[in-house]
Amino acid sequence: MASVRVVLDSAGVRELLKSQQVRDILEGPAQAVLVEAKRTASVRTGRYRASLHIEEDTTDRAVKRIGSDLDYAIVLEAEEGTLTRALDAAGSTVIPTHTTPFRR
Repeated sequence: MASVRVVLDSAGVRELLKSQQVRDILEGPAQAVLVEAKRTASVRTGRYRASLHIEEDTTDRAVKRIGSDLDYAIVLEAEEGTLTRALDAAGSTVIPTHTTPFRR
């Protein structure tokens, strides 16, 4: 039986992970999480639900984050778990990247 040798093109993998193709693949799951989060967010004033959005970033790979720019969003998430439940419902994996919500 012949052996197979696989040589990983590390530079190519790094490039692929940052590519538009990967961003396009991430868009569907990100939208699913956003829709579920907006559907289940508690509504006192509606500001939190309206503030939920997708942010695109590049680290060592393409990244899509769902979050809010409101100062009190982290408190709501800690109390209610809206984004965590939305991730679970959408079948996504939680990969913590920040200890505070992202803000511009």
